[in-house]
Amino acid sequence: MALTKNDKAVSPVIGTVLMVAVTVILAAVIAMYVFGLPANVTKTKVVAVSAQIGTNEDILITYQGGQDDDSVLSLKITAPDGSLWYTSSEDGALTISTTPGTPVKPRIGAPMIPTTPGGGWPPGPMHVMVVGVFSDGPGQVILDTYL
Repeated sequence: MALTKNDKAVSPVIGTVLMVAVTVILAAVIAMYVFGLPANVTKTKVVAVSAQIGTNEDILITYQGGQDDDSVLSLKITAPDGSLWYTSSEDGALTISTTPGTPVKPRIGAPMIPTTPGGGWPPGPMHVMVVGVFSDGPGQVILDTYL
């Protein structure tokens, strides 16, 4: 009994596997556009804010600017006691409020010091969060730190 090599079935099997793979990839790409996956992706903004403890045990927040500085409308600061502060002038003045007034973007290097009406901060680690409000989309957290 002689053994013979038979390669006739290899080519149709490889062709079928390749066609199935192309069909699956094509279906995935079409489904991605139909269900709107690329439309939900938002661009991360690049701006910077720094925070440090000042000389009077208050919090000094400084706006540093960045690549997306042109689209910043204002900053919203959550102080350690949970109060919300909004930038109310270019020189870094802050207004405590539950709703923002007219949005004002601070100038680069503007120092901002949120101080509670009663004065002082709660003891322990001070949690500060700064959210940038942008003209072309929702707000974005640009600083979340403990001092």
